[in-house]
Amino acid sequence: MIRAASPTRPPSPFQVRLQGAAVTLVKYAILIPLTISFAFPLYWMVSSALKIDPQVYTIPPILLPMPVHPRNFIEGWQVLPFTRYAFNSIVLYTVPAVLFTVLSSTIVAYGFSRIRWPGRDTLFWFVVMTMMLPWAVTMVPLFITFKWLGWLDTYRPLVVPALFGHPYIIFLLRQFFMTLPEELSDAARIDGTSEFGILFRIILPLTKPALAVVALFRFIWAWNDYLGPLIYLRDETRYPLALGIEQLRQRANDIGNFSNGIPYLMAVSTIVALPIIATFFLAQRTFIEGISLTGLKG
Repeated sequence: MIRAASPTRPPSPFQVRLQGAAVTLVKYAILIPLTISFAFPLYWMVSSALKIDPQVYTIPPILLPMPVHPRNFIEGWQVLPFTRYAFNSIVLYTVPAVLFTVLSSTIVAYGFSRIRWPGRDTLFWFVVMTMMLPWAVTMVPLFITFKWLGWLDTYRPLVVPALFGHPYIIFLLRQFFMTLPEELSDAARIDGTSEFGILFRIILPLTKPALAVVALFRFIWAWNDYLGPLIYLRDETRYPLALGIEQLRQRANDIGNFSNGIPYLMAVSTIVALPIIATFFLAQRTFIEGISLTGLKG
């Protein structure tokens, strides 16, 4: 005789809670060490900014500076003309680059996503393929071109190309635009609205998360750009903050130049990193929403 298989008993509430607690424990056991490993360099930079030079080189390392030296931030900022460097980074480079890139890329992405014309998709994939070219490949030809135009030692080689869009940002915005209903544009065209009117009055108000994402990306690229200004700029008074930090690092390595070099370097680096950290935390919800919405439709 064959016995009938007994039905599987569902887990008890205690077992369900125990399994959930085990999963949560494993999750935090992985995430906490990873979080510490990512946050520790930032903590070390800030703590080193509050020390004096001998404390930086002490072994075993001093994790909590005692006493604290907050004047390192003021004195380190005054070693070089960092106020001028900040003006160059903000006014001459970052703000124009962000505005020009977002505006031009938005117009191009709108044309690739909402307007039907022959060869549109083929040309779009050519634009996407340009992202495969490393910047080192185009660096020398661009330098020769800008030298022929007489743009060296100015911010034009860094800002003017932003007027022609950025392939990665065009791709992100195009993917986001294609998730919006076509009926919105069709209804506006029936009412006689121009394509620019549709873009600026209908599409852009719906794409604030995506615009925030691409603007933050472009801001980080321009704010942290080191190689571009290093190639095109010669006058030290035109340096951005990235090159200013490099100048301070060279002085910090020269022990005979001035003492307390490493704490000054860490203090200035902390100040320069603050705008990026503050911008991310202020726009965190919009940034995450934009990341989750872009690239959903091919």
